[in-house]
Amino acid sequence: MTVTQAVLAAISIGVFIVVFAVAARRLLDLRVGVIRMLLTGLVAIGGLAMFAGAMQQPGQQGALTGVQVGCTLLLAMGFMAVSEVLLPSGAALPMVLLRTLRSRVARTRRYAHISSIVLRHGLRPYLLGRDGGRTGSREGKRHLARPLRLALEEAGPTFVKLGQMLSTRHDLLPPEYVSELSRLQYQVPAEPEAHILEQLRRELGGPVEEIFAEFDSTPLAAASIAQVHLARLHSGRKVAVKVQRPGIRTSVERDLDIICRMARMLEQRARWARALGVVALADGFAVSIQEEMDFRVEARNLATVRAAWERRAPDETIALPAVHDALSSERVLVLEWLPGLPISAGGEFGGENAERRDALARALLTNQLLQILVDGIFHADPHPGNILLLEDGRIGLIDFGSVGRLDSSLRASLTRFLLAVHNADPAAMCDALLEVLARPEEINEQELERALGRFMARHFAPGAALDMQVFAALFRLVSQHGFAVPPEVAAVFRALATLEGTLGKLSPGFDLMAEAQTFAVGQGFERLSSGSGTGSGMSFQGEVLSALAVLRRLPRRLDRVTSALEEGRLGFHVRLFADSRDRRYIRNLVHEILLTCLAATSGIMAVILLHAPGGPLVTPSTRLFEILGYHLLVFSAVLSMRMLFVIFRGRQ
Repeated sequence: MTVTQAVLAAISIGVFIVVFAVAARRLLDLRVGVIRMLLTGLVAIGGLAMFAGAMQQPGQQGALTGVQVGCTLLLAMGFMAVSEVLLPSGAALPMVLLRTLRSRVARTRRYAHISSIVLRHGLRPYLLGRDGGRTGSREGKRHLARPLRLALEEAGPTFVKLGQMLSTRHDLLPPEYVSELSRLQYQVPAEPEAHILEQLRRELGGPVEEIFAEFDSTPLAAASIAQVHLARLHSGRKVAVKVQRPGIRTSVERDLDIICRMARMLEQRARWARALGVVALADGFAVSIQEEMDFRVEARNLATVRAAWERRAPDETIALPAVHDALSSERVLVLEWLPGLPISAGGEFGGENAERRDALARALLTNQLLQILVDGIFHADPHPGNILLLEDGRIGLIDFGSVGRLDSSLRASLTRFLLAVHNADPAAMCDALLEVLARPEEINEQELERALGRFMARHFAPGAALDMQVFAALFRLVSQHGFAVPPEVAAVFRALATLEGTLGKLSPGFDLMAEAQTFAVGQGFERLSSGSGTGSGMSFQGEVLSALAVLRRLPRRLDRVTSALEEGRLGFHVRLFADSRDRRYIRNLVHEILLTCLAATSGIMAVILLHAPGGPLVTPSTRLFEILGYHLLVFSAVLSMRMLFVIFRGRQ
């Protein structure tokens, strides 16, 4: 073979590789890397040689060349589809394989550990929905709640956090579970000093002694995800350094993956899981924990809360720490040091008297309600460990890893709901609930209003004790009518329920509900209805002006509608598929149906032609019907593989 012939042969092979690889990729509608394309082309070249040797018989004179090319394309598509399923695109194949195997082994070990915990505490029948109705009675719920709490504690910090989140969902769980899960605790030992110093060196880009003038290696607090150390900058200012535990991200992400998989399994097998919507719960919990793992999110949350707090003339009783952005990263957060004790420490707090404690509790509650109803962003986890009583007598708020957000329409709906509660107006409460909650497809509003009337008469009668359990009872009532509580609304009442316990520690006997009603009438709603230049007042004025404009146009439009109705000209114009997403969905659906029909028709015609007798001879040994049948059969196989891959990928 001459050099020219060798070059031409190499070029031909290269062209075949590119053609088959590109054709397979286009037919499967995949975006793959260069390495996978090259491997697909090499497999196709090998297949072409194999099919040529198997199909080229003497006397055929190339009649089945199209069949050979089709089979080669089918082989290339099969290789690309299988490789994509086993090793998804996006990274180098050996690294993906190694990482996948390692994660599968680790997840299998964790599954085995969790399964042993479930079996040891006797929870397996309940998780599989085979409890025999034993959890329906109060005694059955109480009997199950304790082993569930113990199992969550034994499973580790991620599962403890899940239980703590569930303990605030009075709208979902019976009181027996809420009471037991509220006792969840998890004691975490401090991370070794060397690990923390190495983590700081990696994140800050230098030794700790160069970044800080002083650094106390003994942590002030140690939690499951991070721990906090006291340090001093070279400028002389004290700071709190929050450091994420090394390696915690991998274990948390593995546990979150297991929780989401278990939720999907439970929703398929257990009726109670479908009723609670455990998949949505697990997904929301996973998103929340992943945000807590990124300290940059906490820094942004704190900056947003602080900006809103400063914009509304902040109460000097409340203090928020400043973030040192230059020293903060994904795994390290450096905050201004607020000297004081957390509310959870108990004691006398520097000798504060009862009157001063009441004033501080009232200021803390007012700040929380302003964050919820005015700012639209609020501290979602105000437990006693996150609220400090400072040495100068102020209240300090820390740990903004979990915040809630409400848009303006939802804040207005919550405002109307609280007004209805204060006025004991069941009709207004029913209207507000229909705006606040996720409305079911079928709802008897009259029956709901009557149920709310009975609820108001029972819980808001003169002399009745008011606490956050009233809202828990309200959530159970609306859930019986098919309502679902949106996560952001649940976060509001979860934060208020947590705050109630904090206020009780700060000022024993503090009445949150009574103080909240005083705030609603005396501060919050007057601010919303005033036009004194505040953002909320201006918004209210704008809504009133918009409503007046609509009222001016209403008589003219009503006259047009009634005239058209009287003359028989009233009609409705509806554009089908006005949304581009609807058009794209219909187009893809029709395309897939046509390809499926074409594949089935080609296959049937191929079978008929291959079994048809007679027909003209194209070569001495091959008839025309056979050639057409083989080509149609390969064509049908290519289309069928494409459709099967599309269906399989759609279910992933």
